Amino acid sequence: MYQSHHGWLRAWLHRRLGNVFDAEDLAHDTFVRVLRGQSVAQPEELREPRAYLTTVARRLLINHYERQSLERAYVVSLQSLPEPLVPSELDKAVLLETLRELDALLNAMPAKARTAFLLSQLEGLSYEDIAVQLQVSVRTVTRYMALGFSQCLRLMLQESCA
Repeated sequence: MYQSHHGWLRAWLHRRLGNVFDAEDLAHDTFVRVLRGQSVAQPEELREPRAYLTTVARRLLINHYERQSLERAYVVSLQSLPEPLVPSELDKAVLLETLRELDALLNAMPAKARTAFLLSQLEGLSYEDIAVQLQVSVRTVTRYMALGFSQCLRLMLQESCA
């Protein structure tokens, strides 16, 4: 599957991104995602592999654009800080890497779990309010939050071991 469709997928992504390096990275990530078993069917069983690869690649492309947007917002917010509060270049790099890791952590969670975690941590909503908004039980929100916190703990442990 990789040999048959990699070149085509890379060209498809290059047309959308205008950047061969990002296209190569996203094409690789697409195949990694498919081959890791996150797909509905095994790659050799797909009737329309290019349609499936396009769907997976489109999702990764959206994540790519979201990360770029997050990075641009971060840079803009830094530019608005008074001079004494502007972080050093090293601090900026560390913060940007942390933002990328948090983005990856959140994207690894199911959509409702991610939404519940963000509503709690950023909006300060109670579990009951989140349950109403997501139309799930409070117990389910509790499970979502446990998943979010375990993802954060996993990230922290990876950082301390690195």
